[in-house]
Amino acid sequence: MLAPLAAVLLFLAAIASAFWYLRAEEIGREHEAVKRDVEYAQQRLRLRLLERQEQLMRMARYASNREIDAAEFDSRAESLVSQYPELQALSWIDDRRRFKASYAAPSVHPAQQHAVGDVLRPGDIESNYALARELRQPVFSRPSRGGDPQPMLQLHIPLFDQGLFAGMVLGEFSVDGLLRYGVPPEVAARYAVSLLDAKGEPLAGQSFKPRKAGPRLLPWSERTNEYEVPVSPVGNGLVLRAQAYRTSPGLVGNGLFWLVGALSVLTVWMLIGTWRHTRGRLQTQQALVAETNFRRAMENSMPTGMRVLDLEGRISYVNSSFCAMTGWSEDELVGQRPPFPYWLEADREMLNERIEEELHGRALQGGYQIRVKRKNGTVFNARLYVSPLIDARGQQTGWMTSMTDITEPTRIREQLSASHERFTTVLEALDASVSVAPIGSEELLFANKLYRLWFGSNTAGHLSMVAQAGMPVSSAHDEDLGDVDPLAGLPLDTLTAAQPANNEIFVPALGKWLEVRSRYLTWVDGRLAQLVISTDITPRRQAEDLAAAQANRAQTSSRLITMGEMASSVAHELNQPLAAIANYCNGMMSRIKTKQIDEAALLAALEKTTRQAQRAGQIIQRIRSFVKRSEPNRTTAEVSTLVSEAVELAGIELRRRNVRLNPYVAARLPTVRVDPILIEQVLINLLKNAAESIDLADRPMARRSVELRVLPRLIEGQNAVEFSVQDTGAGLAPEVIERLYEAFFSTKPEGMGIGLNLCRTIVESHQGRMQAQNIYNGPEVVGCRFSFWIPVPNAINFAANNDTKEAA
Repeated sequence: MLAPLAAVLLFLAAIASAFWYLRAEEIGREHEAVKRDVEYAQQRLRLRLLERQEQLMRMARYASNREIDAAEFDSRAESLVSQYPELQALSWIDDRRRFKASYAAPSVHPAQQHAVGDVLRPGDIESNYALARELRQPVFSRPSRGGDPQPMLQLHIPLFDQGLFAGMVLGEFSVDGLLRYGVPPEVAARYAVSLLDAKGEPLAGQSFKPRKAGPRLLPWSERTNEYEVPVSPVGNGLVLRAQAYRTSPGLVGNGLFWLVGALSVLTVWMLIGTWRHTRGRLQTQQALVAETNFRRAMENSMPTGMRVLDLEGRISYVNSSFCAMTGWSEDELVGQRPPFPYWLEADREMLNERIEEELHGRALQGGYQIRVKRKNGTVFNARLYVSPLIDARGQQTGWMTSMTDITEPTRIREQLSASHERFTTVLEALDASVSVAPIGSEELLFANKLYRLWFGSNTAGHLSMVAQAGMPVSSAHDEDLGDVDPLAGLPLDTLTAAQPANNEIFVPALGKWLEVRSRYLTWVDGRLAQLVISTDITPRRQAEDLAAAQANRAQTSSRLITMGEMASSVAHELNQPLAAIANYCNGMMSRIKTKQIDEAALLAALEKTTRQAQRAGQIIQRIRSFVKRSEPNRTTAEVSTLVSEAVELAGIELRRRNVRLNPYVAARLPTVRVDPILIEQVLINLLKNAAESIDLADRPMARRSVELRVLPRLIEGQNAVEFSVQDTGAGLAPEVIERLYEAFFSTKPEGMGIGLNLCRTIVESHQGRMQAQNIYNGPEVVGCRFSFWIPVPNAINFAANNDTKEAA
């Protein structure tokens, strides 16, 4: 069968090769002829453009040598345009880009004409003008295809007067005229000749669309016979292309070729048809066997058991999974009628009813659950799904049943139910309220027993706690957003992974303080929800309030004790203005009795008396403000004001003990948020202790001084204001430093031991720290330095500048 086929194919190949060779020779000759004619036409165009260029350069020389004026230029331009049809316009442009003279043929479009006095506009002409000026030689433009009017080829010839640029002669050629008068007529008669721009778009002439490039299986299947070459001296900006007309039908119209080809194809087709028919039968048989084996393998590899009942209820087919589940073989099951051997005795009546319903077409769509007995007697839970079995002709031939072992899912479901019950029991027994609600909804997803006891079974309590705690919440009745989720587009992973927010709120309806903790979570249905856990902290808050009240009383008592210790100093300080007032009054009385005082002297004495009375009143007002009991009140205070208030009160005690105070407060200190009375109390205690230390050390007058310095610092990575009190006393013993801040520990016989302990408590309540250290001069202790600092989170860091000033 293959020998005739091979002979026919060899004969057809020999004929096709001969025809292909002859056609290839013919096409080669045609292509060479096209190439030769196109190059000849290109030479004609080149010579014609060079002639026009030489003529225009001659006019340019006349213009640059001032041998002709604008009128003479127009006259000669008109002569050239009328003599050479391809030359459409001739213009003279001066060195300021202004048209000095211009003449255009009547056929030139008005938009392309130039009036005398016009200035070159930015565009192709202006850019070529600059290029010719830079190159100092003639430049041809590159015309491109546009709309109406048709583009023209431009020649820019620069003018030079004694080496200086003097302008330009612009010649404009019609591309269509160049093609019509520059291409030889014999070439235009044999080919479709056209001029193209740099992008291959036709500017003039006729052309037909070439065939698409493809595989050249046959000589006559090639593209159109054409050839193109750039037009010199324009270059690649103007391309001449010629396309040969089809003059002969070629081998396609050869009848002998088609007759031989048709007979050969018919013979081959008949031989191939016989071979394909034989091979098709064999392939069909093999495909049928493969399909049957594939379906059998697929059914046997499925973990789901498959059973087929015929219309009478007999088992006609079971797969291997069904046999593996029940433990019965296919031979033992096929042909069986109900009751089947894998049924339990107790379930036979119910299963018989199910089979009857199936046979009558009333099977449950969602399937049903049964217990299956294996051959070895063990039982497992299974779920059965029944559907009608339809053959290829659309006739029902039985019922297909799929059986799935659900023992493990049932066990997991029971464990989950038990776990859920235990979890619910734990949540119900918590001494904290737990509630979960979705964002943007008033639905309550979960609430434990304590929440229901406090707030009932709605989300009012949940939303109230969230709003009162200042946590973000979305209301379902947001009029501005309507039905749009305000949290749409937010990354849920970031929200649910965020740290929980804690707040303490007071609920008037319950009369309780609650600690509210909230966080976002993704609910089981994928919605974003908010979990709120609230714990009753009323006893703790009451204890904290009681401790705060006791601390406030201790602070007040400490201030009273300090004033008591300073009573003699205060009395001495008040005695001076009171004695002065008495002296002024006695003096005025004596002089009034003797009539030796005039009105001016009397007014001066009264003013002095008033100032002494005001001084005494200020001392009393300072003491009253210091010892007055008030609620803790943290406000923004100026450091300089705090220091001056404390220095005025402590200065009384220092003057009584003949101790000199040297205060230094840095400039431009930031404000601090403190309780002014408490900070003044700390400074007064430190200054009073420094004076007492100097007095006990019995220092001479030259060394009886206390230095108070207030400076900005950068401490532990944060901005702070540091207060330091340095004395010249005997310092602190090592055993005293270890117990310095213990309550009721004092080195003074009459001391109560609460001053420094209370000072440190006040400083630490302001998030500051307090410390003490001895000052040494070699091995000798020459004083002690107490310092504390108050953080200023939002202050500008002045520490470096002030340290530099202090060092200077």
